[in-house]
Amino acid sequence: MTLVLNEEQVMLRDAASGFLSEKATLSHLRAMRDSDGDLPYSTDVWLEMVEMGWAGIAIDEVHGGLGYGFKGLGILLEQTGRHLSASPLHSAISISATLIDKLGSEAQKAEMLNKISGGSFLATLGLQESEVHKPASICTKAEKTPGGFCLTGSKVMVMDLHACTQIIVIARTSGNSEDCSGLTAFMVSNEADGISTERTPMVDSRNYGRIKLLNVEVQDSAVLGEVDTAWDGLSATLDIANIGLAAELLGLSEEAFQRTVKYLQERKQFGNFIGSFQGLQHRAAEIFAELELCRSLVLKALHAIDQGSDELPLLASATKAKLCEVAQRATNEAIQMHGGIGMTDDYEIGFFIKRARVLQHIFGDYNYHLDRYALLSGF
Repeated sequence: MTLVLNEEQVMLRDAASGFLSEKATLSHLRAMRDSDGDLPYSTDVWLEMVEMGWAGIAIDEVHGGLGYGFKGLGILLEQTGRHLSASPLHSAISISATLIDKLGSEAQKAEMLNKISGGSFLATLGLQESEVHKPASICTKAEKTPGGFCLTGSKVMVMDLHACTQIIVIARTSGNSEDCSGLTAFMVSNEADGISTERTPMVDSRNYGRIKLLNVEVQDSAVLGEVDTAWDGLSATLDIANIGLAAELLGLSEEAFQRTVKYLQERKQFGNFIGSFQGLQHRAAEIFAELELCRSLVLKALHAIDQGSDELPLLASATKAKLCEVAQRATNEAIQMHGGIGMTDDYEIGFFIKRARVLQHIFGDYNYHLDRYALLSGF
């Protein structure tokens, strides 16, 4: 395969860039942050994205989507990274829609994926239970009742919680904590009796949430797929989600780098443009080379999703680990090369490092994925 975009994909990238540069920019993000509202993004802008087919870009045509594939979704996510655009593309599309597709029955997929494609249904994933990403470490219990299940437990770092009507709660129906087997996915309304939510604003100016479930009653129909069999679909979904996060990290790293290069060409010190200093040139050149490698790695990983490659878990961890490393370096260097103004809230470069730090830790950070890559490689 060639690790470059074809003509159609370039058109998609340019169209997305044009739309986001007008409707969902860093300035819009700053305004939402300062308003301290519950919603983490503009619903009007999201509806426009839905009209353009973004909500169904990775959903097959049978279920109302465009069937464009995850490479198309990755292109969109990269552009949201460049513009720091807030949207539910991660929570509702690359995570929830994928998990429904992996686990759901044909009837469940027909009902929910069509609604997601049309923008009338938003769900998010309730997985993590501590500050550390351990996807199999689930203590939330789901006990069988005559009419369904009773759920008790808690979740943290739930994306876009207050904008979603449904939560896919991963709970343990058998086995012990840390077991991959015995996990089940449940569709739970965020207004169900016994569920309480708490908004958790993060440093990237987005809203996440905490969930507490106390004897939450759900019917048997709330089970996504079959009882005790959620792990394989969940694991594959997390691989896809991490590649999507890496795509956004790539976009924001490239934008932070380009803004920094522009600043080096404008800022003068001792009568010379600081971009003429050899030490800064070397540092910029190293970041440029790393970003080129990252772009190829993200494209290869997105291609692996669409092709159903057996190497997907390995590529997912390699991609997330590498993008975490490079995003940290690119944003750190951006702050340092901008000097004192890079540390101020009035200047925009600081928003990139804040968004990067959150993305780096969602669903496993550099150390988690480096270790997973080593284990998958036989070390």
